[in-house]
Amino acid sequence: MPHTLGLRQVDVFASGPLTGNPVAVVHDADALTDGQMAAFARWTNLSETTFLLSPTDPAADYRVRIWTPGGELPFAGHPTLGTAHAWLEAGGVPQSAAGEGDVVQECGVGLVTVRRGADDGRLAFTAPPLIRSGSVGPEDLARIARALSVPVTDVVDAAWVDNGPGWVAARLRDAAAVLAVEPDLAAFGDLKIGVVGPYAEGASDAAVEVRAFVPGIGVPEDPVTGSLNAGLGQWLAGSVLPARYVASQGTALGRRGRVHVRLDGDGTVWVGGDTVTTISGSVTI
Repeated sequence: MPHTLGLRQVDVFASGPLTGNPVAVVHDADALTDGQMAAFARWTNLSETTFLLSPTDPAADYRVRIWTPGGELPFAGHPTLGTAHAWLEAGGVPQSAAGEGDVVQECGVGLVTVRRGADDGRLAFTAPPLIRSGSVGPEDLARIARALSVPVTDVVDAAWVDNGPGWVAARLRDAAAVLAVEPDLAAFGDLKIGVVGPYAEGASDAAVEVRAFVPGIGVPEDPVTGSLNAGLGQWLAGSVLPARYVASQGTALGRRGRVHVRLDGDGTVWVGGDTVTTISGSVTI
């Protein structure tokens, strides 16, 4: 039996109209089956589509399921901000004890706090704990370099920064090297690779350029990626990068995403960005 439900498409991490990463958010989706969710995610062909559900944890304001064209993810960043934006815009009122006005999202990795107005009025989420972290071994480093079509010597450093989706990150010498990457998508296998490189001081309003490649789930290159930037912040903020910085992403795809990363004194990494609804209506699934 088909269901007609509310739908919002939210542009996340945008620096202007249609410059970020869109996420489709389906409201009141408790009655949908896994098959219906998967089919709609394939149909939208966006990097992620989310479904708002009633929470099962009393500490949460809502539950979300996050789907790519290739399957379900336990966590993703731009869908987290876009879903919170859509829930609030639809009249959601935070009831949690996390903090005044904070929204608590329940998803596959557990509870994630989304703060309103954390950074110049933007929504920002707390980076979830890394499931896998630390250095990359020689065999995996060779696989990463081969997938990126760069010499191993061009990789300044690499680390696992997996907070659910499976990210491994490679740091290149500069932003120009990041933008020059022409990946061999057939060589990725199950790798989900983020690439980061710094801009020279004064060359950009951003500190780094980021790219994200996930062909194994049907997304050759993601326009702007919250989960990857969360992992990069946990790896680099306060050491290689300042405790507060802006990442640029999407340049290679004609976007102009901006991700605001902040490391607090207690070690919490916040990832924020602008969110705006671009499409609002209903969908029959």
